[in-house]
Amino acid sequence: MVYKDYYKILGLETSKVTLDEIKTAYRTSAKKYHPDVNVGDVLAEERIKDINEAYRVLSTPATKRKYDRTWNANYYKEQRKNRGKESFFDIFLGNVNNSLNNDEDKKVPIRGEDVDTEIHISVYDAFYGLEKRISLRDVYGKIKTLTVVVPKGIRDGEKIRLIGQGKEGKNGGKNGDLFIKVNIDSNNKFRLKGCDLYTDLLLSPWEAALGTRVNLKTIDGETKVYIPQGIQSGEVIKIPQKGYQNGNGGRGDLIAEIKIMVPKKIDSSEKEMFQKLKEISKFNPREE
Repeated sequence: MVYKDYYKILGLETSKVTLDEIKTAYRTSAKKYHPDVNVGDVLAEERIKDINEAYRVLSTPATKRKYDRTWNANYYKEQRKNRGKESFFDIFLGNVNNSLNNDEDKKVPIRGEDVDTEIHISVYDAFYGLEKRISLRDVYGKIKTLTVVVPKGIRDGEKIRLIGQGKEGKNGGKNGDLFIKVNIDSNNKFRLKGCDLYTDLLLSPWEAALGTRVNLKTIDGETKVYIPQGIQSGEVIKIPQKGYQNGNGGRGDLIAEIKIMVPKKIDSSEKEMFQKLKEISKFNPREE
């Protein structure tokens, strides 16, 4: 595959740029070489293809890190070539001491590789945030323990970056970074889906049949929920703004899924009442 300098294509001089800087450079380049502005210009058409390709690679952290290894190798290779050219002209101009004797034997610094790992935390810990200690084995087989600060409201699958905690750099190069993917595990009380939290709301048959008001536990307290008469198992009740953080200062919804529970044990009086209900009720769920 032919090597392409994606940073140069987008008008950037270095790989040390943020995603916002990449987006800005992409918009500027795409506008400049857009087909509507360069009608009939074949070179502009090819250029816009390279611009789109560069943005696809650099706008995604995983593909950007992979590409950066190639870019860094080519960058330092060009640096060595340029030093060689400068040395020739220094000799020609009589400046030997300023060239060959200075950088000839220096090794190029190489940045260490990034490392990816992942952790699992509960939905409660994700909601409130926590500090978690993790242990990793380095390339020498030694155990390294780190403290990871998980911010409250972190998204499922989001990554935390620890700068300089990746593999060691060579020849004085910087260490790589450690990227920790956070997996949020549901528990028997709450299940996280996007910004919404799902929970089971258990009702007795008479509560479902007659309707009522019940107290429902939320992840950060309790709320009162109105149960309409005749509600069925599988139906849901939505409680707004009682779900998970949405990242914009608000919260998703708490979705209560109805489950009608039948008592496993009943005493004689209860049995008598159920028997009476059976005799007088015309309800037959199999004929609904």
